[in-house]
Amino acid sequence: MTSVADCRSAPIASAGISIVANPLAAITPFSQSPSDLCVVGGPSRQSCRLWHNIVPALYSRRTGPHCTTMGSVLAASSPNPPASGSGGTQVGPGLVTVPPGFTMPPVSSAQSSTGQPGTETESSLPNPGTFEECHRKCKEVFPLQMEGVRLVVNKGLSNHFQVSHTITLSTIGDSGYRFGATYVGSKQTGPAESFPVMVGDMDNTGSLNAQVIHQLTTHIRSKVAMQTQQHKFVNWQCDAEYRGDDFTAAVTLGNPDVLVGSGIIVAHYLQSLSPALALGGELVYHRRPGEEGTVTSLVGRYTGNNYVATLTVGGAGAHASYYHKASDQLQVGVEFEASTRTQETSVSFGYQVDLPKANLQFKGSLDSNWVVGATMEKKLVPLPLSLALGAFLNHRKNKFQCGFGVTIG
Repeated sequence: MTSVADCRSAPIASAGISIVANPLAAITPFSQSPSDLCVVGGPSRQSCRLWHNIVPALYSRRTGPHCTTMGSVLAASSPNPPASGSGGTQVGPGLVTVPPGFTMPPVSSAQSSTGQPGTETESSLPNPGTFEECHRKCKEVFPLQMEGVRLVVNKGLSNHFQVSHTITLSTIGDSGYRFGATYVGSKQTGPAESFPVMVGDMDNTGSLNAQVIHQLTTHIRSKVAMQTQQHKFVNWQCDAEYRGDDFTAAVTLGNPDVLVGSGIIVAHYLQSLSPALALGGELVYHRRPGEEGTVTSLVGRYTGNNYVATLTVGGAGAHASYYHKASDQLQVGVEFEASTRTQETSVSFGYQVDLPKANLQFKGSLDSNWVVGATMEKKLVPLPLSLALGAFLNHRKNKFQCGFGVTIG
């Protein structure tokens, strides 16, 4: 849908814009792990599996000292969501967290039929997914920052509705309480998809973040997101995506104001040229009183049997990533990022180790700024409990931070 990258939003920032990217993920000292998706004590196991497959998070992002971006609608001023490996699904940088048991439908999941049995399909190309997913495989390998203490309690009230309670204690971010709710409709568009989906949460100060996602037709999906802060309307955006047999086109409109004459429009297009190669581009246009600008980016992605190589180049800089699945237990990723605005470059290496028999997941990273980080998530089966630990050390600035999370349900 709307991202050229994930954290710094270089294209928009370089143009002088300062708005929020995806106003939909909770600003908390943790970011949720998409691995704990079944609610215990809530819906049946069968329904849990259904929600587990509803689709991965729409806006999965990596934050922390490794984060760099090529730009995204509403992304310049959105605070970096810290991380947690304890249950729940982080919808992306911004403000709403999807509790375990429910997941956001990915814009990448809607696929058209491949044709009638017996017809020739050799010449057909696969749908390339969305522009924002190009670097996602590599970013998911890196650990997310954790700081402070977090307790999350999730409760499924029915097969369609779930609530969550989150208490956060932090020395860096805001401490407080958040109440979240998730509703998944009964309109099935596939064996593992149901619409509409409504997600929202509110904190103890009255700030509300919400989004509604709906599959309008077989090829068209739309999303509306809004954000308020202390009873004041702050941001909103509308997304529309069309998914063809071998291409994806999307348009995002952010914070339009007809009276003032301001707003942002982002257009994405991604085309499959072969089963392994996809090329595309992004156009970001922003306007406000006394300022107007355009930023363009081009992307190329090559997908092999067990690796994905991606390169994004634009006026704001370059971003290259390489993801490799060495085995069922080990995945590695390397990123190179360069910004023309800050005149800085960085290289990051990350890895993920999964130990299914121990119900353990470990992630680690090291970058050229001498920032070392690691997170560990442990599920205490058969209890509906998951623990997460994380620590990050910046050798250059001599700063250290750690976090601990517990998720029940």
